[in-house]
Amino acid sequence: MSKLVAFTHGDSDGVASGALIKAFYEKQGYEVQIVFTHPVGLLSDLKEFVRDCVNITITDIALNEIHKNEILSLLEELAKSREIIYIDHHPLLDQDILPRGITWIHDTCCSTSELTYKYLSKMGLDEDYSRVALYGAIGDYLDETPWVKYTLNNWDKRSIYLEAGVLIQGLEGSRRDYDFKRRVIDHLAANSLPSTMRELVDRSLRQAIEDENLRIWVKQNIIKYGGIAYVHNPPGSVSKAANYARIYGDAKVGIAIEERKEQYIMSLRARQGIDLNKILRTLSRKLGVSGGGHPAAAGARIVKDQFKVFLDELNQEILRSLY
Repeated sequence: MSKLVAFTHGDSDGVASGALIKAFYEKQGYEVQIVFTHPVGLLSDLKEFVRDCVNITITDIALNEIHKNEILSLLEELAKSREIIYIDHHPLLDQDILPRGITWIHDTCCSTSELTYKYLSKMGLDEDYSRVALYGAIGDYLDETPWVKYTLNNWDKRSIYLEAGVLIQGLEGSRRDYDFKRRVIDHLAANSLPSTMRELVDRSLRQAIEDENLRIWVKQNIIKYGGIAYVHNPPGSVSKAANYARIYGDAKVGIAIEERKEQYIMSLRARQGIDLNKILRTLSRKLGVSGGGHPAAAGARIVKDQFKVFLDELNQEILRSLY
């Protein structure tokens, strides 16, 4: 049996995309291996997991500014002996040169799960899997696209949002529990409802309580620094903590920081008019940090002793972007 390795992100958009890949390619006779990765880890994961596969898919993984040239070079080399499909919706900069020899599907219009569904449906994926793509789109706050609005009319809208909520919250409460997330992908690849997976529902309910506690904690622990409001080691989702920090800190950018040994892993959320992806990729080249994502939502990794410099540079870039 031919093997396909599917690299994807661990959030709802990435999980939905991975489930669509698995559902389609297993019916084509492939053994599908799911590997959860992220922009910083993609390069090393590609080197580790693709030795014995004939196909590679990459979904919902942005190109990391520091590693992008090496990643693109490696993909070109791998494409000489394998089929590679890269589907993503994160912004590219003008200087990004796309690799030759691979199928590259990129559009910032919508979620990666929407792009993945559209691509696979043209090749024969059952249209009933559109609801899996809807879950991913809703989870990435990209449920206002023309395709989503049209496709919701083919389902009961209330049920779709219920199922998406169960999936989103359950995954949020699982973080780096990748074995569990693979079971979720298996469940969705069978086009089973998220609400029929008891463990996912239980995690979703626990996450709802945790999120409310997190909201209150962030409100009480914000640190202001110029146009930035941030919190250290929030007791819950860093992405939600970053958003709460922005809101309750009345800041232009909110940051939630998770300490891992000598590194700060950060989630950032911005007000409208600030392009975090562009700013962080600029700082990546300037400071050598890893960062990027979407205009209003992004992530970054730095060593701890760079934090003050990072905040100063970020404040300057925020001011430049607004004036």
